[in-house]
Amino acid sequence: MKAVVVSKAGGPEVLEYKEVPTPEVKTGWSLVKIKGFGIVHSEIFTRQGKSPSVKFPRILGIECVGIIEKTTDAQRLPVGQKIIAMNGEMGRDFDGSYAEYALLPNDIIHPVETNIPWEDLAAIPETFHTAYRALLQLQIDKADSLLIRGGTSGVGIAGLKLARAINPNIKVFGTSRKETAKDEILQLGYDGFVWDNHQKLQMDQPVERIFDLVGAATALDSMNNLKPFGIASITGDMGGVWDIDHFDPVTAIPNDRYMTSFASYVIDEGQLNDLLKLISDKNIDVHPVKVFSLKQLPEAHEFLESQTKPGKIVVLP
Repeated sequence: MKAVVVSKAGGPEVLEYKEVPTPEVKTGWSLVKIKGFGIVHSEIFTRQGKSPSVKFPRILGIECVGIIEKTTDAQRLPVGQKIIAMNGEMGRDFDGSYAEYALLPNDIIHPVETNIPWEDLAAIPETFHTAYRALLQLQIDKADSLLIRGGTSGVGIAGLKLARAINPNIKVFGTSRKETAKDEILQLGYDGFVWDNHQKLQMDQPVERIFDLVGAATALDSMNNLKPFGIASITGDMGGVWDIDHFDPVTAIPNDRYMTSFASYVIDEGQLNDLLKLISDKNIDVHPVKVFSLKQLPEAHEFLESQTKPGKIVVLP
């Protein structure tokens, strides 16, 4: 099979397109014929050698869509079944999706029923799944206002689109660290702009829900900008901070406010298929901003590293 292999850390030029043996199935693993995958920033970090646990040579790629080619679970994953696979150390501890085929653990392969075209389906997995599950936690169908902290990120924009589909009457506000980003935020479809000035929201009125993609660095500030009985989902890590120092929930969380979070490696197959149905039924635009072939993966990485327009980059083998 054809694959793109990284044998040493470096720039896009280390992504080597070559012939490699097609993997053989083993107990608990099935062979997936890859029909498409999105590229994520963590794969760039891994390629650069910034993931110490990853040993080269390695076929990268932490998510994919495709069909079952050979199976060790014929009941749940029959041959020909459409699937989405993501996370579970795919493309890190074992070879991932930068190939025509991937041998994957059955527990990270999720059967799906959808007619969404492959290039659109490939843009969905982690980005839209993370946003969807967080919005379910936030119960946005019962809210009249939502703030997305990290509003210009891929997951933030996915959250905006999904929120509009779930609750057409909700007002959605987007943040940016740039004080001059108001026009950009409004052009993306937000109802209003909030400046995130050194991790402090510059807003006059609290909101009912906050989808915080910046993470631990801004979690407490988000809690302080909720209305009574409001909910904040602290889901991302864009702020580069993993922990809240000296966190005391009694003093840190204001009375009558609720904090939750979502870990994207926790997959509910029913909710994953609900997401795909919502995207189809509501005609949500999930089309990638750019599509590359497997052989063009170096160019795809270069494009992502210099990307200025929001949107998912997809590869079709």
